[in-house]
Amino acid sequence: MNRTAREVADYLGARLDGDPAAPIAGLAGPETARAEDLIYLDSARHAARAANAAAKCVLCMADARLPGKTRIIVEQPKFAFAKVAAWLLPLPRVANGIHATAVIAASARVAPDAAVGPYAVIEDGAEIGARAQVGAHCFVGAGASVGESSILYPRVTLYAGARLGRRVVVHSGTVIGSDGFGYVHGEGRYWKFPQIGSVEIADDVEIGANTAVDRGALAATQIATGVKIDNLVQIAHNVKVGEHSVIAAQTGISGSSVVEKNAVLGGQVGVGDHCTIEEGAICGGGAGILSGKTIRKGQVVWGRPARPLEKFKEQYAWFARLPELAARLRRLEEKLSGTQP
Repeated sequence: MNRTAREVADYLGARLDGDPAAPIAGLAGPETARAEDLIYLDSARHAARAANAAAKCVLCMADARLPGKTRIIVEQPKFAFAKVAAWLLPLPRVANGIHATAVIAASARVAPDAAVGPYAVIEDGAEIGARAQVGAHCFVGAGASVGESSILYPRVTLYAGARLGRRVVVHSGTVIGSDGFGYVHGEGRYWKFPQIGSVEIADDVEIGANTAVDRGALAATQIATGVKIDNLVQIAHNVKVGEHSVIAAQTGISGSSVVEKNAVLGGQVGVGDHCTIEEGAICGGGAGILSGKTIRKGQVVWGRPARPLEKFKEQYAWFARLPELAARLRRLEEKLSGTQP
């Protein structure tokens, strides 16, 4: 990676203030940056860190004062930094070519430029698209498909029939297409409800490590374009997650719930079955949404059970005062009891 400040500015459509020939050979934080690294400044609070950094080039807003630095001026420095990173730093490959130990069924369709790592298994009728990479010890079940330029890190499991779109990234240990937790009680025992649906994951989705996405019971579990899912997330059968939503670690979404587009679920959010999280809603970390409930469009909620943020903060403030209030109540009770005949 060797670019100049001018090339980076042109790529971003940004204004340049300083040396257009300044070399950019890496990206870093201010404390660890070398002279040829690019850093960013998105808050005046951190101006001293950027000013004292060895880096000569800084992504920043127009009002940032950084004497001696070459400034690449953008409205959203952190976003611009991520965009430059995607341009300059290609992801490391997880596989190259078809490894001799890979087990690939005769009926599987593997693109000529796809890569399959050591001990991976690709079953009958599975399809691996152009430029896709399947890491070591992955399992791609019968009839499953991996879209072009997608990446499966080592030990990812795709059950039969699971479908991944283009440029999907799935990290190690994740299981896609496992049976949902569906049982019906009768005759004194639990009977398994059919789990014969599928999983459909659209383009540009990223799924973290050790996450589970269950197949639908009779239809499909659907993850839409651009969704980002963290590590250790459970997405149950028949769930639908809308475009460009974000789901943080240890969140669980129960069966048949709907998360609409651009929603944000913080860490350890619990969503009951048949819930709806409407477009743009934000569920703060640890929030609990009871079965069948709806979080309205654009609403910010917190707490267990989840409630509007302002209500949560008011109630939490009173909760924090309970010991003091209890002591006052005891004094009042003692005072009143002393006046009884």
